[in-house]
Amino acid sequence: MEYFLQQAINGITLGAIYGLVAIGYTMVYGIIGMINFAHGEIYMIGAFVAVIAFSILAMFGIANVPLAILIVLAVAVIFTSAYGWTVERIAYRPLRGSFRLAPLISAIGMSIFLQNYVQVLQGARVKPLQPVVTGGLTIMRSDHFTVALSYIQILIILTTVVLMIGFSLLIARTALGRAQRACEQDLTMAALLGINVDRTISLTFVLGAGLAAVAGVMVTLYYGVVDFYIGFQAGLKAFAAAVLGGIGSLPGAMLGGLLIGLVEAFWAAYFTVEYKDLATFAILILVLIFRPTGLLGRPDVEKV
Repeated sequence: MEYFLQQAINGITLGAIYGLVAIGYTMVYGIIGMINFAHGEIYMIGAFVAVIAFSILAMFGIANVPLAILIVLAVAVIFTSAYGWTVERIAYRPLRGSFRLAPLISAIGMSIFLQNYVQVLQGARVKPLQPVVTGGLTIMRSDHFTVALSYIQILIILTTVVLMIGFSLLIARTALGRAQRACEQDLTMAALLGINVDRTISLTFVLGAGLAAVAGVMVTLYYGVVDFYIGFQAGLKAFAAAVLGGIGSLPGAMLGGLLIGLVEAFWAAYFTVEYKDLATFAILILVLIFRPTGLLGRPDVEKV
């Protein structure tokens, strides 16, 4: 029982990170109906910015952990938001009226470019980070096993819950959220009604990139190492999470992320770790066979 509970905690933590990245996918798809395959690389850039920022703060002797984390989060969000805005302007906006495969190909090209761009600037070796948040709580103890909840796991879960609530309120109750929902229904009609469609889409990319930055900082604090390839791996899992939960649904993206995180944690704990990705995508395939719109997705209504 203790081992099962520990793996559940690990799975929820990992799923929270996937969920943050998946929200960026689902926000962009909900408005323009396209998948931003460069989103995983934005998350990777956020992780690298976190390592660099923590190193600079250590050089200046800033040892206050909460202050350091807040500064790093702010810096990472600013940098990755700029990258998100740039990706939208370069890879998506010029192709918005083109055939549907053109933006997809462009986004894949942007993903490959950002991977190699970071590899050239930072090198192919992993970048380590000394533990910043240490310690934790003992949840349960037996003669053979101790269930621990680390402070960084608490930070990741609480941050995810707060951001999920905040973004749900933003979309439901703010002018930007109303503009996003209008663009989701009909871009042309939204523009005719006075909504600045270009600005709304750009802000959506910026917000998604900000969430990816937070996920990048959290994963850096959690694992302590980053490399140029983590964006592809996490991006693929987060995309699967968004599809599993129902692409276009924010709660669905978070639910999908949590489910994938739990599947990975339990499969790695009880079966061979080499096949945890196979288990994840097998479950995704089964869900899409029996529920093509995902767990919380809604079927598309064709406009006639």
